[in-house]
Amino acid sequence: MEKLKGFQKKYLRGLAHGMKPVVFIGQKGLTPAICLSAEEALDRHELIKVKFIDFKEKDQKREITCVLENETGSEVVGVIGHAAILYRRQSDPEKRRIELPKSKAAH
Repeated sequence: MEKLKGFQKKYLRGLAHGMKPVVFIGQKGLTPAICLSAEEALDRHELIKVKFIDFKEKDQKREITCVLENETGSEVVGVIGHAAILYRRQSDPEKRRIELPKSKAAH
């Protein structure tokens, strides 16, 4: 998957605005179960919100988000407050829900 462009990330952040988090990271941090849960959620939704419950430090959130991004093959669209937004395009064209804009004018 090619890297998302700025306007595409902005579009995805807009879509994620009204979404509820589907993955929660608590005091145990990033566990294999959380990675699996994020993996399944990305397969189902393409765009997910991950909520940080116990990690309030910006560096901790950035570190966990990077690991999650690498583990799931997704891309971080943004980190807003205590939530990270991840996107991974559905590999099956039949199941894709999100159509990314191709140019700035398209959205």
